[in-house]
Amino acid sequence: MHSYCFFFFRKNPLWGAANTGLARWLPAEYEDGENQPKGWNTGRQYSGFQLPLVSCTRISSQFMKDRTETDMLVDWGQYIDHDISFTPQSSSRSTFAKGRDCLHTCSNAHPCFPMQTPKDGKLSSNKSCLPFFRSSPACINVQTHVHPAGQRQQMNSVTSFIDASTVYGHSADLEKTLRNLSSAEGLLSVNSEYSDGGRPFLPFVSVRPSACLQEPGSEAAARVECFTAGDSRVNEILPLSVLHTLWVREHNRLAERLTRLNPHWGSEVIYQETRKIIGALHQIITMRDYIPKIMGREAFDEYLGPYAGYNDSVNPSVSNVFATAAFRFGHVTISPRLWRLNESFQEHQHFSSLKLQQSFFSPWRLVREGGLDPVLRGLLGRPAALQNQEHLMTEDLKERLLVLNIPETLDLAALNLQRGRDHGLPGYNDWRAFCGFDRIETRSDLAELVGSGALVEKIMDMYGHPNNIDVWLGGLLERPVSGGRTGPLFTCLIGKQMKTLRDGDRCSESVNDP
Repeated sequence: MHSYCFFFFRKNPLWGAANTGLARWLPAEYEDGENQPKGWNTGRQYSGFQLPLVSCTRISSQFMKDRTETDMLVDWGQYIDHDISFTPQSSSRSTFAKGRDCLHTCSNAHPCFPMQTPKDGKLSSNKSCLPFFRSSPACINVQTHVHPAGQRQQMNSVTSFIDASTVYGHSADLEKTLRNLSSAEGLLSVNSEYSDGGRPFLPFVSVRPSACLQEPGSEAAARVECFTAGDSRVNEILPLSVLHTLWVREHNRLAERLTRLNPHWGSEVIYQETRKIIGALHQIITMRDYIPKIMGREAFDEYLGPYAGYNDSVNPSVSNVFATAAFRFGHVTISPRLWRLNESFQEHQHFSSLKLQQSFFSPWRLVREGGLDPVLRGLLGRPAALQNQEHLMTEDLKERLLVLNIPETLDLAALNLQRGRDHGLPGYNDWRAFCGFDRIETRSDLAELVGSGALVEKIMDMYGHPNNIDVWLGGLLERPVSGGRTGPLFTCLIGKQMKTLRDGDRCSESVNDP
């Protein structure tokens, strides 16, 4: 939330603030110039070809194992992404013009932008399309500080800064609900109904019954509700719930320690000082330990360079292309299995490992099945999945992604592509030019980057021309840079974003030597 330290003392108080527009590094591309995403109008051609419809298709779930990193690297990426970006969808579930339910129409009508399903019968859904809700437009453009009268821009509803908003929330009202205000030690609230062998769980949401899944056959009186935390996505997948819980425990541990060291401090001072420490730890882990492993040390040094201190002319707002494409590279490195290990880091004898789909919105598994430790050991003890261009996403994210307020299972790859078009992101080639790379003109140019002629043929048969390739897919196709886990384009975009987050943050922790 950072605002106490930050927003009142800078020239551009809206930069990086919650509920402002994502930054545009290139102008948006809409079919009508202002609002309609690519693919909205049937028959529209680009570079002489129609764009392929975003459709839900099955991709193999074969993965290569990372011999140096564990699943914790992948899950920290998702966790820290939730600290710096969240683009809300339209609050309306019906078309604005005729009131049609977006769940039951295959027509493009704001805010509905449905995704087509293949006609080969390979997916479990027998519908001709799956629902997609457009992102809410922003009311304020962070670059001009005015209401956008022209091109549609999307909102970041959380602060852009690495400030542990996942722990403390992005608003004063939310923060207040997370605190134990009766505590003299500046503590955060914890669960009053269940504990993890004497260690606290996150508190449950106040509105009950909640939408989270329940243990099969459990009684209504034994419900395990959704957890609540600084970020509303805490229940999406068990590793996220685990990381959120660890940080609440760490806040309370540090607060109790500071109370003993400084008995003259009041609860508010203890809380704020603890919060500063937790925020600094988020920055250090991300900038020192995480980002250099994603970009590679050489590229990290090239794009970020030594820290020269706060620069009030740098806009730290998260960019649209970073939030919608580049930092979503991690979706292709998610393992199809969630490992639960015993104290010897072997398969747990009582709580078997889970298919990924079994960990969606299932806090009951932490409460009823061994607590955090088996999952945490799995994150630390099993090798991470490496990106493989031939096999871009686990089947559970292709067919079984669960969204609580939508009765169908969805396809994360299709959602990412459709979201990029919804946001008006320019194509892969335009972003290569933005980063100073040569544009891809021929199939052989693309094959040199990808390293697989067969894959290039598939992509070009779909898109017709390199200019038409969606940036998320194009970035994933590139072979990783030396020592990193992303190709040249995503390495550039992530590097530029991390530099703005570091240099444009008045409260940045200096981490010069990763």
